[in-house]
Amino acid sequence: MTTLEQKLHFDRIIERVEKARLRVNDHHIVKIVAASKYVDAEAIAALYAIGQRAFGENKVQDLIAKSEALKDLPIEWHFIGTLQKNKINHLLSVRPHLLHSIDSVELAHALNERLERENMTLRALIQINSAYEESKSGFLPEEINEKYAQIHEECPRLHLQGVMSIGAHVDDPTIVRKSFETTRRIFETLPNATVCSMGMSGDFELAIESGSNLIRLGSILFPKG
Repeated sequence: MTTLEQKLHFDRIIERVEKARLRVNDHHIVKIVAASKYVDAEAIAALYAIGQRAFGENKVQDLIAKSEALKDLPIEWHFIGTLQKNKINHLLSVRPHLLHSIDSVELAHALNERLERENMTLRALIQINSAYEESKSGFLPEEINEKYAQIHEECPRLHLQGVMSIGAHVDDPTIVRKSFETTRRIFETLPNATVCSMGMSGDFELAIESGSNLIRLGSILFPKG
């Protein structure tokens, strides 16, 4: 794909985001994080060159390698995968802009302990398993308010910004929408929450219409060819 073709493709995605955003209201702002786990540093640099600024990685080792390869670019790095406790020190070495996936109180405590030791803070989201799927990690909807408050109270080095969820893994858009709306309703009850991260390449318009203000787009942003 040439640079011009990539720019036109990118613009078409932005147009779809805009149309979905306007179906909510004129003032609804949506941020795009490019999920770059399947592409190399060169592909990230190419997308950066046409205007994308925030990129998210699923594996800590990939985040380290790509951020080092692209250290001359002021990229806003996000970590959007499941974080293992033994990778915390490695993650903090990159100083990511936002961690999307705190899925247990134990992980929050482990992060807070390392952050305290390094005299650092970290912006983070709590993951909700709003579709009640065994294959997904995260807190269940009925426990999220209590756990969010607990983590906020017990882990002051974590600056909680809101929530993240993955839409129901089904073909029925009604069920997917319901899972997104569950997350949005919870988001609206959380004190000082500003980020509602939901929506990926296959369902981002539905997510935006359901209240998402941060979407994680991967394959659609990096088409082959």
